Amino acid sequence: MVIADGVLTNLLIQKDIASEANPFLVNIAGNAGLIIFKIVGVLLAVLILWDIYRRSPKLAFWVSAVFLVAYSGIVAWNLHLLLVGIAQGA
Repeated sequence: MVIADGVLTNLLIQKDIASEANPFLVNIAGNAGLIIFKIVGVLLAVLILWDIYRRSPKLAFWVSAVFLVAYSGIVAWNLHLLLVGIAQGA
């Protein structure tokens, strides 16, 4: 979901439908740097969740579930913006 967010964000920026709201990512949004950043972030998150899982599997499950729901919402919003932008001829 994180990588899908990155791909959709790049697409939205390239089509001038939306802009990056995160001030830390503004300079890399719209190009391959964002996708690389997202992939590295996902790998780091997996390592952290694996460490949590070894100590507390239930906690790792719930943390993963919360982030999955959050990023599902973000991806749904990005898809909505893309569909609206396409419908308006962007």
